[in-house]
Amino acid sequence: MGPTASGKTELAIRLHQELGAEIISVDSALVYRGMNIGTAKPSAEELARGPHRLIDFLDPSESYSAAEFCKDASREIESIVALGKTPLLVGGTMLYFKALLEGLSDMPAAAPEVRAELELEATAIGWPGLHAELQRVDPVSAARIHPNHSQRISRALEVYRSSGKALSEWQGSFQGGLLEKYHWVQIAIAPQQRSVLHQRIALRFDKMLEDGLVAEVQALFDRGDLHRDMPAIRAVGYRQVWEYLSGETDFNVMRDKGVVATRQLAKRQLTWLRGWQGLSWLNTQQESGEILTSREIVNKALNFLPTRAI
Repeated sequence: MGPTASGKTELAIRLHQELGAEIISVDSALVYRGMNIGTAKPSAEELARGPHRLIDFLDPSESYSAAEFCKDASREIESIVALGKTPLLVGGTMLYFKALLEGLSDMPAAAPEVRAELELEATAIGWPGLHAELQRVDPVSAARIHPNHSQRISRALEVYRSSGKALSEWQGSFQGGLLEKYHWVQIAIAPQQRSVLHQRIALRFDKMLEDGLVAEVQALFDRGDLHRDMPAIRAVGYRQVWEYLSGETDFNVMRDKGVVATRQLAKRQLTWLRGWQGLSWLNTQQESGEILTSREIVNKALNFLPTRAI
């Protein structure tokens, strides 16, 4: 695990080569086809060195939930273990990791008719207005959700209206986690200094733009069946370029907003990890501040592994 741009992919590939471990992606954006540059999806050369499971299997018009991830990841873990190999889960979608390890609550299924009603209400009073309603019926969830986060507000109110029980209450009881089923080694990789991570983020976003991120989003924009509220398009980088293509910002503003949004993502990921139980931190810097070599990083990771077997 680790924040974006921390070096997770390279470490995973090197561990695959060292251990013969099979990589499972834990990333809510890598599941989408046609979204390669902005998601920092492993390149063809990287995938040849270290194949990844659970990438490139959904169209950007589709949604993907933590529950679906848990089902898919559990299947992949079982198939890898059956081969006598070690599953190596790598990514930055902390909710997916948490759900897989601790389980999910048995929440109500989607209620399309309730969701349609909420969409109509949002058209009339806006999502902040519905967020105010959520504050009244489920203040715990409201405190976690931004007033403009349409999908999360809609789901929380959908659960309440269809079940009469707050989403936060449903989330209080979990089942089906794999934490006790296997022996887990949990590693978080990140540089010690936040400024180093920020520099890596800026350099990577500029490289994405150089490699054709705008053209990649343009292809999605031109399809006509996608919009900015879809999970795929809300991904960091994509929503900023979408705004640019819509004429709402210029190129320089888009670039700066993309970098800032990526930094905010990294901050959220680090917040998750700071409270994570049973986590070993892999600092990618020497005491002098110099970045460790790839070999040194791999050796550090291997030191966390008491055994190579599940």
